[in-house]
Amino acid sequence: QLQVVESGGGLVQPGGSLRLSCAASGFTIHHYAIGWFRQAPGKEREGVSCIKSVDGTIHYADSVKGRFTISRDIAKNTVFLQMNSLKPEDTAIYYCAADRVGLYCSPDEYDYWGQGTQVTVSS
Repeated sequence: QLQVVESGGGLVQPGGSLRLSCAASGFTIHHYAIGWFRQAPGKEREGVSCIKSVDGTIHYADSVKGRFTISRDIAKNTVFLQMNSLKPEDTAIYYCAADRVGLYCSPDEYDYWGQGTQVTVSS
């Protein structure tokens, strides 16, 4: 059964860092596109960063470019999202998702979702 499980969320002060992990089971991550998405209260779910399967092409939302870094450890079958210089507006539930194609970093494309992990940026 294909499954992704997020971890690493928490409460952090503005300017701080967190690293989220997305552990995959039932499939190998380099055969799937993996994306990080987030949803803040009252807002739609949005793509934060995605990495394509075959060539590892990476996409970042403009709002996180230069601050967030997505990476994957194939041996651990895990994808990470390193988040630096966090801002209050980064507060949201962060989701990891997988898709066999994942052409665009859009929530509508992705089929397999984790339960999410809360990230709160506040002083």
